[in-house]
Amino acid sequence: MTRLGVPCWWMSWCLGLWLAVGAFGIAGAETDSLYQAQTVVTGQGADNRQVGFAACLEDVLIKVSGAFQLSGDPRLAPLKARAAEFVTRFNYHDQMSGKPKRDEQGTRDRPYDLTVMFDRPKIDDLLVGLHVKPWLARRPMTAAMIVMTPGGRSYAVVSDGRQSDLQRDALYAAAGKRGLDVVLPNSSAVANVGFDGIDLIQATPAALTAHMPAADVQLFGHLTWDDAELAWSTQWRLDYAGKSHRWQFRGVTFDEAFRRALGGAAQILSDNGSP
Repeated sequence: MTRLGVPCWWMSWCLGLWLAVGAFGIAGAETDSLYQAQTVVTGQGADNRQVGFAACLEDVLIKVSGAFQLSGDPRLAPLKARAAEFVTRFNYHDQMSGKPKRDEQGTRDRPYDLTVMFDRPKIDDLLVGLHVKPWLARRPMTAAMIVMTPGGRSYAVVSDGRQSDLQRDALYAAAGKRGLDVVLPNSSAVANVGFDGIDLIQATPAALTAHMPAADVQLFGHLTWDDAELAWSTQWRLDYAGKSHRWQFRGVTFDEAFRRALGGAAQILSDNGSP
């Protein structure tokens, strides 16, 4: 059989090849994103760029491996000093694009988002030297139920609604930084859940799962504002593969709390130990 003069077997073979290449391209693009990081620098000078390269190198080593324990590891210091050696390309985005230039903000002091792509084989070799492995398997989708208690009343971080928009943006940014995909419940899903006094960390998963989007793994977090420390006290729990992991820390902003919590989750999921 032919169609438009082309044998059907040939069309089927080409379609299969196109689908295979397409799938490989998508997977390759996802993997490549693990070797990319972003930070904010002041100006485009070489000194500030080197500082940005160093910060991005640490982020990429953690993101590729899932090993959050590398954060602040003194073994990274000599590697960060040579960070430019591992960079394949970089670009800047002017945070003040379209705004009139004023004094030094028009030149040296203007803030830029610096995006850095690192050489994959070189990063993998660095990880081998640090005794951790690249975590290149498909990363599980993580459903997060996070409750904020800034005072006498509690509320959940949701995918919609304005009350938690700052926390939502910070959580998504932290997930991207650690190479995880996170989904949140929407307002209607948690509308009838009374979070005041609820103990997310000790509650049975079945009591909360019905209010969460479908995912491979569930992350629960409770952030309570501490007036004495002027910071957040946090508790976290990750339920995955039949096990429940718990950890806590305090004295942080909610941005830092999310970065550390998602780092801890990645460390567990990548089989690099407990946070």
